[in-house]
Amino acid sequence: MKKITTGIVAHVDAGKTTLSEALLYTAGNLRNLGRVDDGDTFLDTDQLEKKRGITIFSHEAKLKTDNLELTLLDTPGHVDFGQQTEETLSVLDYAILVISIADGVTSYARTLWHLLERNNVPVFIFVNKTDAVGADREKALADLQKNLSENCVDFTQIDDDFYENVAVCDDKLLDKYLDNGEISPSDVQQAIAARKTFPVYYGSALKLTGIKEFLAGFEQWTSEKKFTKDFSARCFKISHDKNGERLTWIKILGGKLKAKTELNDEKINQIRSYNGEKFATITEVEAGDVVALTGLTKTYPGQGFGVGDAKNAVLKPVLTYKVDSKENDIHACLDALKVLEDENPQLHVTWSEHLQEIHVQVMGKIQLQFLQQLLQERFNLDIAFEQGNILYKETITKLIEAVGHFEPLRHYAEVHLLLEPGARNSGLVFANKCSLEVLTKNWQHQIMTALASKEHLSVLTGAPITDMKITLLGGKGSIVHSVGGDFREATYRAVRQGLMEEEIHDQVELLEPWYDFRLEIGQDQVGRALNDIQRMSGKFATPQNIGERTIITGSAPVSEMQDYAAEVRSYTHGEGNLECVVKGYLPCHNAQEIIAEENYDPVSDLDNTPNSVFCSHGAGHTVTWDKVPETAHYPYTYPLS
Repeated sequence: MKKITTGIVAHVDAGKTTLSEALLYTAGNLRNLGRVDDGDTFLDTDQLEKKRGITIFSHEAKLKTDNLELTLLDTPGHVDFGQQTEETLSVLDYAILVISIADGVTSYARTLWHLLERNNVPVFIFVNKTDAVGADREKALADLQKNLSENCVDFTQIDDDFYENVAVCDDKLLDKYLDNGEISPSDVQQAIAARKTFPVYYGSALKLTGIKEFLAGFEQWTSEKKFTKDFSARCFKISHDKNGERLTWIKILGGKLKAKTELNDEKINQIRSYNGEKFATITEVEAGDVVALTGLTKTYPGQGFGVGDAKNAVLKPVLTYKVDSKENDIHACLDALKVLEDENPQLHVTWSEHLQEIHVQVMGKIQLQFLQQLLQERFNLDIAFEQGNILYKETITKLIEAVGHFEPLRHYAEVHLLLEPGARNSGLVFANKCSLEVLTKNWQHQIMTALASKEHLSVLTGAPITDMKITLLGGKGSIVHSVGGDFREATYRAVRQGLMEEEIHDQVELLEPWYDFRLEIGQDQVGRALNDIQRMSGKFATPQNIGERTIITGSAPVSEMQDYAAEVRSYTHGEGNLECVVKGYLPCHNAQEIIAEENYDPVSDLDNTPNSVFCSHGAGHTVTWDKVPETAHYPYTYPLS
């Protein structure tokens, strides 16, 4: 029996949870068919999910057919909870992408597609709601091929044209088809597993049409991954059960795992196999299984055991809010939010001792409302959130060599780094080009660890630096005086010194988050909408008329568009719809205004100083960042012009 882990992903309201329900019912794993509208689906078990009719948490269900043992992971569909969906992707063998035939490929569907590609997950596509009036399968397939991949292939008719359509997706497969006039079912399986072909099925999950055929196709065309004998696993979720027990959800990628053994120096108390809300306690699990472990306190989503950690998340929060604790003890609120941060590290809960304030980072206002309800229901805390700030970032536009020197009495370290602009939305990338003849392996390790262990702040507004590559070029140490921490201090100072050099040459750029948006309104409201978009410094494509409605797509700064949904509801009398997905960080549309508002003095930020410390006459003294190049001991590789 094949053992497969799949996740169902989709834009909100595409019918993702309804498809999960339909698959479980059709396979005989459910006696009664639940409905999202009725709040009685098998997988949306949380009270908040039942109230809102959306999936907020990822859930697990077991499904068995004659030849398939399927672990089904239902994921959130709303973009505000996309981080949980992204964390789940790292443990999937296959994904099922649900597309509503009425909506077609939305902005968020494209985002999910790129995330699946980034995680190298093979994809089956289920086009849902084909019972709708005017549903056109050929038009839907053309939409998929245009906006996702030209290798999306209709798998509902297995004939000669079908095999030719699959063969065309891969040059080697096409050569085989032309030589032999056919390709084998195993060839098709391999093409799907290698993401050369993407099977497309059609149906209505609510009406149970096309479900039997889709399940049979999934059973036929998937193949089990080969597992190693050595133990390995990956965590994809942290949660807490109704009794407050911390659960570490993992997928076993190789070997076996027993209860009461240690994982990462912590003892596993229980291994739980979940199916919806219910679970069974088991003593041992093997490769391919998805389970929840109790007893572990240090685990985190994306963590690998015997394998590397999952890739850093692409979907990251862009809004920050201050917590209003009302009548509650502020520290009780902090403790509760820390529990939620354990489950979702992207919350980035921070405490300011000086201001006695808590700040959280979120994707959008739906997530904020959910947090408020969650704190009330789980922790009996009635709190509110005050309008926060946009999370700005900064980058550089030209390369420069940066130097940091740390030499108080009986200490010594000098570090030279190359700072280079990176690709847009690439984050920070670290590299090492230093010879062991220049710095020992241990010193190089200290420098590279220091680079990765801190959020480096830039110099225009004190925002985090991003889209930059930092390469270790060289430096200098002392066998007698270099001790632990010296190279860390020199590294931090080097990054800031280089950024100051960039700033005086006008080579630091302020970035802000932008939305991709899709606005659906009446044709008589287009003029108002286009004026609004221009006012918000946005960009838009040529509007498309569909019947009496108009679709406008484009992009705009989050700072300008974050409250626009309320305006749309107002001027369209509730008939308009605005969908926003975070596009990434782009140049700030009002950079000078933001810089002036922040009034940030990088030299006065003593926790992130750009200045260095040198020693002369038996005492350490500060050398300001602009004098470091002429004072440095190790020669420059890229002399300043």
